[in-house]
Amino acid sequence: MQNLTRATLRSMFAASLAVLAASTSAQAQDKLFIYNFSDYFAEDTIANFQARTGVETRVDFYDSLEVLETRLLAGGSGFDVAFPSATVGERLVQSGALKPIDPASLKNYSNLDKDLLKLVAEHDPDNKYLVPYMWLTTGVAYNAKLVAERLPDAPTNSLDMFFKPEVAEKFQDCGIGIVDAPNEVIPIALNYLGLDPYSTKPDDLEKAKELLLKLRPFIRHMQSGQLVADMASGQLCLALMWSGDAGIAAARAEEAETGVTVDYSIPKEGTIISFDTMAIPADAPDADQALAFIDYILEPKTVAAISNHVFYANANAAATAEVDAAIRDNPNIYPPAEVRSKLFVDKSLPPRQTRERTRVWSAFRAGQ
Repeated sequence: MQNLTRATLRSMFAASLAVLAASTSAQAQDKLFIYNFSDYFAEDTIANFQARTGVETRVDFYDSLEVLETRLLAGGSGFDVAFPSATVGERLVQSGALKPIDPASLKNYSNLDKDLLKLVAEHDPDNKYLVPYMWLTTGVAYNAKLVAERLPDAPTNSLDMFFKPEVAEKFQDCGIGIVDAPNEVIPIALNYLGLDPYSTKPDDLEKAKELLLKLRPFIRHMQSGQLVADMASGQLCLALMWSGDAGIAAARAEEAETGVTVDYSIPKEGTIISFDTMAIPADAPDADQALAFIDYILEPKTVAAISNHVFYANANAAATAEVDAAIRDNPNIYPPAEVRSKLFVDKSLPPRQTRERTRVWSAFRAGQ
């Protein structure tokens, strides 16, 4: 009788463990943790995914790509899906911080623009880890009324607005802002000078530094997160900023009915094209649900709704027809082929070159 009792207890204990394991597995499959910039989905993106799948989905926000990179490199972040830029994603891939993604596991992968996939492959050879999300340019945002009052024939389609002191000084009183992104602004300055955006020559970097220092006296601030609010409210009349942020500023100004109009142009000299991507951390708690979410984002209607909300071009060719005409027909958001030919891809540089450019940027920020 004692042996039977022990056998029964062992059986009951094993059954309990099985139930616990099943419960734990179900919990893992019923929760999804996402790491993204704030306001980088449509208002109903997450709610629609939860309603469709029954998966409890939580989105945590990061303030900068540096924060995202640090957390993923450290491991144990607890996130299933992260949204790094392609440049940060490149470093994460090299560090083994991301899990490979098999395109065959995503039924909507074929919706992606093949030309844009090739550009992302410059960061992620063979597109093994990064799935393109949105893409953007860094260009000229301006308050047409304030600019016209100060310089009626202002070259708003050119970086002369910033890099010609006799032009930039016209807008000092109404405010010039610039995105705090050395990995973008320094290559843009080099390209403007007719040099290789990623030149390693000390003389070239010195020329870029001199160009930037001539602009420095006319800059009101370099706070990336403040540019949208200040352009929308008319606190700045000119900014070198991301295309999507310029679109958000324009929409906010229109909603506020203050009379402020924000326009954006891709500079004729060419500028940087950047990609934000979707990736799965190497230690993601639930990679299967991560794949399901990425595939959901790749649905044309889903990603088009996001573009309509954030004013960024998405990398999904099948979604273009679903994007609002005001966005998809805007050549500064969806530029034509001849404009795209002048865009150059954001690149991740080796540590030594990064340090050299950091010194240039520090001198620029300090104005010396």
